[in-house]
Amino acid sequence: MENTLEALAARCADCQKCALGQTRTNLVFGTGNPHADLMFVGEAPGEQEDLTGTPFVGRAGQLLDKFLYAVDIERKDVYIANILKCRPPKNRDPLPEEEDACIGYLREQVRLIRPKVIVCLGRIAAMKLIKPDFKITKEHGTWFEKGNYLMTAVYHPAALLRDPRKKEDMLEDMKRIKAKLDETEAI
Repeated sequence: MENTLEALAARCADCQKCALGQTRTNLVFGTGNPHADLMFVGEAPGEQEDLTGTPFVGRAGQLLDKFLYAVDIERKDVYIANILKCRPPKNRDPLPEEEDACIGYLREQVRLIRPKVIVCLGRIAAMKLIKPDFKITKEHGTWFEKGNYLMTAVYHPAALLRDPRKKEDMLEDMKRIKAKLDETEAI
């Protein structure tokens, strides 16, 4: 079996490990540079993502793009994915069994891309990837080493749309992510 992102996406497209495979409009596998040093991971696709098959293209994704631009990171240079590859109904939080069904695909994406830095977008992604009791309001911007990866979490862009007061924290976190990325590239 071929071991590429394309082959993994094809396997993922046939997935019926949970009920979301039956209700999706499009698989939302991931997008960006397949050799990215920086990978962003969200929790699950929303409505716009389900319609287009591309992660972070709705209002939250447009806000993420603005933060990337503000710290001189081009979206084409990063890889963006979600834990879930299918949209939960009405954008509800992913169920644990859905995360468990899908996490293997994300692990394989990470293994194939081999980013140096992984940024969790929001509490749910951080709780799954960094630690189960992750507190986004206290621990956003904190660095963790897991395996061969440097990991941090930032507020989910959708949370910033609901509470714009957090945008300043997000900008500071993004500046630190850019600095850490520059640091890893210098090695």
